[in-house]
Amino acid sequence: MPASSDARRVSATVLVAGAVVSAVTLPASAQDSDHHRPAPRVVISDVQADTPGRDDSSNRSLNAEWVEITNQTRRAVNLDGWTLRDADGHRYRFDGVSLAGRATVRVHTGIGRDTRTDLFQDRRAYVWDSYGDTATLRNARGRTVDTDSWGRNHRRY
Repeated sequence: MPASSDARRVSATVLVAGAVVSAVTLPASAQDSDHHRPAPRVVISDVQADTPGRDDSSNRSLNAEWVEITNQTRRAVNLDGWTLRDADGHRYRFDGVSLAGRATVRVHTGIGRDTRTDLFQDRRAYVWDSYGDTATLRNARGRTVDTDSWGRNHRRY
């Protein structure tokens, strides 16, 4: 019988310890949740991979190929070091870009002058495959923030 009473004592000790830890942890968790801010929600909101008209590789045609990035939060998000990639590994890096709250920026393939609403990859060839591709947006730490797929490569992540 001594083994049985030892087992009861151990069980009781574990239960009491669990209750104490829960009681101590709950107020701290509740306090933290009051100050918790959701992570920035930045998404690929639209893609135009198939340029209107003829694909003549002119700068005008290249700039008609674009990806829109939208900040769905009210606060500005620093995109410095973020990247936008296609399935073939073409990469555009955001340098010194801050996206205002509830704002959208369009990333064009061709050459142009960056503004608050339009950025340019300064490429002389198309990036996005109109028959099927995947756009991947990653933050400065390399973590995938959002993806958008279309056509033959279409997969939901």
